[in-house]
Amino acid sequence: MPKAAASLASLLPQLWHRPVQPPPFLHRALSSSSPLLRRHRAALHSPAAPLSAAAVSTSAATVEAPATAAYPVYGRLLPCPLQDDPPRIEHLVAREDEVAVDFISRSLTLPPLYVADLIKFGAVYYALVAPQPPPHAAPEHVRIFREVTEPSVLCRRKSIKGKTVREAQKTFRVTDPNQRLEAGTYLRVHVHPKRFPRCYEIDWKSRVIAVTDNYVVLDKPAATSVGGATDNIEESCVVFTSRALGLETPLMTTHQIDNCSEGCVVLSKTKEFCSVFHGMIREKQVNKRYLALTTAPVSAGIITHYMRPINRAPRLVSEDHIKGWHVCQMEILDCKKVPWPSSLIRKVHKVDNCGWPQQEAAYECKINLLTGKTHQIRAQLAAIGTPIVGDSAYMTAAMAAIVNPSINPFGRWGQNYDSEDEKAAAVEAWISCHGKEPKSVIGLQASEISWDYEGEHHSYKAGVPWWRQDAVESDLI
Repeated sequence: MPKAAASLASLLPQLWHRPVQPPPFLHRALSSSSPLLRRHRAALHSPAAPLSAAAVSTSAATVEAPATAAYPVYGRLLPCPLQDDPPRIEHLVAREDEVAVDFISRSLTLPPLYVADLIKFGAVYYALVAPQPPPHAAPEHVRIFREVTEPSVLCRRKSIKGKTVREAQKTFRVTDPNQRLEAGTYLRVHVHPKRFPRCYEIDWKSRVIAVTDNYVVLDKPAATSVGGATDNIEESCVVFTSRALGLETPLMTTHQIDNCSEGCVVLSKTKEFCSVFHGMIREKQVNKRYLALTTAPVSAGIITHYMRPINRAPRLVSEDHIKGWHVCQMEILDCKKVPWPSSLIRKVHKVDNCGWPQQEAAYECKINLLTGKTHQIRAQLAAIGTPIVGDSAYMTAAMAAIVNPSINPFGRWGQNYDSEDEKAAAVEAWISCHGKEPKSVIGLQASEISWDYEGEHHSYKAGVPWWRQDAVESDLI
């Protein structure tokens, strides 16, 4: 092994060591708490050997790799647990050429079968060169990073020749447990991927609205992901629908709706139609109608907000135009009074009441979505004081704003701030009023979708929304 490559492999693991422990809510447990790994756990009797692989976790502790390990008995990633394990992400750098599954298993003391399943789930990523250290890294670690990424060091690695450092830092999924890793390769392992147990409860064939030569239209169930998560592409609508229909080539996503939403999604059979449909969405040639169950009536007409251009939840919106913020528009076509979902219906669908008291009535709004920003309908309805039933992410903020309207710095009654620091603090306080993303269903359905293609009009409708179903019927879906 070249001396420079050895230097790269031995120094890179130090880059993410935190000088202080993170807050408790960001802690990533080093020893797995998964019930699958706790099951029949065997003791590790062998003493720790010198590091043969370097591991750095987000909790800043270093994992030593024993020379031999008695792995826990492992029953694979199925059956799917009802609750996710605490997030755990590990960062590794290979010190020598070896096979991915062997290296990860030894470095993290995980059963090889578990690692193989993580790879199948899409939970393991690699890059030829470790990425830039995060902002909290110490100056010494930044200095080391700069040293080991100098051309004089990297040029000794054959796999990096002809690539810039940025190109070499691009991450890709490891798709084969037996993939060979070159010394110096960086790995990111999501040890506890986000799970979607609802996938195993659905009669997927019954949710298919239409099948054509180019696409499939699915009435997506709530608490499922259209295309999967960053660390789980296996438990998704595209995978389970493809299996239900017996398709040899997996379906492809053309657009998204939130995990907690239900309703129409179009899944492509071919790359060509996928590209065509993406183009139609960009050109606003795809019409989408939604049904939203709100806590209060909403007046008919167009509602306009401006969304903060930061790609993370919660999505903040302003009634006033702010330079650089994205315009969000939706048209309320109709709003009618309906019964508040019964306690039995809410129990069947695991609806979070979010602390909002039960009412005699809710309001079903028919919405024409004019722009398609993430969380747009949810954020806009909450901003006008009519949050969606069950939306734990935005309903808590709406309740806070009802009690104290000035708490929303972007609302109609927002305060004037003497400095940017004071306003930044107000924004952080407003963000803290929002809750966690719902894990089950909310009162939002993508009820209709339509478009024109090759001289034909295509139009599809979802089934009855969950809040209109009786308890027996909904329990069977």
